Amino acid sequence: MNKVIEERTKRTEWYRDARFGMFIHWGLYAIPARGEWVRSVEQIPHEEYCPLTEEFTAENYNPREWARLAKKAGMKYAVLTAKHHDGFCLFDTKLTDYNSMNAACHKDLVKEFLEAFRAEGIKVGLYFSIIDWRHPDFPHYGDMHHPMRNHPECSNENRNFDRYLDFMFGQIKELLTNYGKLDLMWFDFSYGDMKCDKWKAQELISMVRSIQPWLIIDNRLEGSAEDSGSILTANPTEYSGDFASPEQMIPPAGIRNELGDPVPWEACLTLNNNWGYASSDHHYKSAEMVIHMLVECVSKGGNLLLNVGPDAKGRIPKESVKILEEVGEWMDENSKSIYGCGYAGIDKPEWGRYTRNGSKIYAHVMEAQAGAIPLTGIHGKIKRLRRISDNSEVRLTNYWNLKEYSQNQFFFLNADTCDSYPLPDPRDTVVEVTLEENEN
Repeated sequence: MNKVIEERTKRTEWYRDARFGMFIHWGLYAIPARGEWVRSVEQIPHEEYCPLTEEFTAENYNPREWARLAKKAGMKYAVLTAKHHDGFCLFDTKLTDYNSMNAACHKDLVKEFLEAFRAEGIKVGLYFSIIDWRHPDFPHYGDMHHPMRNHPECSNENRNFDRYLDFMFGQIKELLTNYGKLDLMWFDFSYGDMKCDKWKAQELISMVRSIQPWLIIDNRLEGSAEDSGSILTANPTEYSGDFASPEQMIPPAGIRNELGDPVPWEACLTLNNNWGYASSDHHYKSAEMVIHMLVECVSKGGNLLLNVGPDAKGRIPKESVKILEEVGEWMDENSKSIYGCGYAGIDKPEWGRYTRNGSKIYAHVMEAQAGAIPLTGIHGKIKRLRRISDNSEVRLTNYWNLKEYSQNQFFFLNADTCDSYPLPDPRDTVVEVTLEENEN
C-alpha cells in the first residue's frame, strides 16, 4: 500500500467509525444575518464590516448546551469555525486584534467550545479559512472572491503574499499549540491558482504533522468542493488530505480512487439553506430527511457533517434543536446501523438502503411496502433477522408464488399480519440481518 494512504488509513480509523458530526458556522456574519459570505456577496468595505465586533456580544453562548445537543443527536465529532473568510477569529490570537477577545464578548470562544465538547466525549475539530479578506497582504483587487475585487483603488501593488503566509502559518500554529489535542483541522478553501504551492501546502502539512501527527485534515489545501485534487489518485500527496469533502451533495456512488479503492469522505450539508445564521431562512430539512441523508452517506462509505448556524447571541436556532433532538431519538434505537458501518457490497434496494458492519447487514426500510419485502443480493445466506429498535424477530420467508422465478428471500415487518404496511418507524425501520458464519 502507498505510504501516504497507509498512514491516512491509520489516522482516520476513529473518523470512519464515527460517521456523524456537527459543523458550526459562527462569526460576525451572524449580525447582518444574511449568511457567512455576506461581506463578499454585498462587497461590504472593511470600514463598514469590522465595527460589527462592537455588537458581537455572544451573551447567550453556552457551548455546554451545544455539546449536549450534539451528543443527544448521536454526533461523534464537531467542527467550529475558528476563523472564516472575513478574517474574524473566535480565538485568542496574538497576531491580530480582530478577534473575539477584543469584541464585545471578550471571550476565547474556541477554548470554551473545545472544553465543552471534550467533556461530553465528542471529538473536536476546528475550521480555519486559509483566505482572509481583512488581512492587508491578501490579494484584494481582481481576486475572485474578495469584497474589494471590483475596486481598482485597492491595488495589490504593495501587498506581500509571503508576509500573509507567515501570518496564516502563525495562526495555525497557535491553534495547534495553545489548545491541547485536536482531532481534526478543516482547511477552506482553494480556487483558481490559489492552491497547493501557493499556500506552501507541503511546508504547512509538515508543520502540522510535527506538532500533532495524529490530526486528520480535509482535502481543500489542494482542491475545493468541486475539485478533489490528488486524493483520488493512486499516489496522493501528503497535503491532498485525509478525506474528501463534497459540499451540499451526496456522491451517487460514494468516493473511490482511480484504483477503485474507497477514500474516506464526508458530505457537509446545511440544515437549512445557509451555513452562517440567516434570519429569514426557515427552509429546514426534516428530521426524516436528515436520517435518510445520514444513512445514504454511511451506505456509501462516508460521513455526514451536518451544519448549524448560531445567531449573534450564540443560540442554535430552535428549529435546528428540534430537528436534532428527533434525529437523536432515532439514533438511540438505531445507531448500531451507523457507527462503524459502511458499504454493504450489495446494490441498493428500491425500498431503502443497506449498511454493513462485518457479518451484520442493516436493511434500512425507508419506503412502505405492501406485503413482503425482498432482501436482494443475499439469498440463502441469512441466519436471522431482528428489528434493532427492540430486538424483535422479523419473519423470513421464501415467498410461495415466486419460488420458481426469484433469487430473493423476503421478510415481513409486521409478522402478526404478514404485512409491512405501515412501517413500524415511518422515518426508517431498520432490520439487522445476521449472515451465516461462512458468509462474513
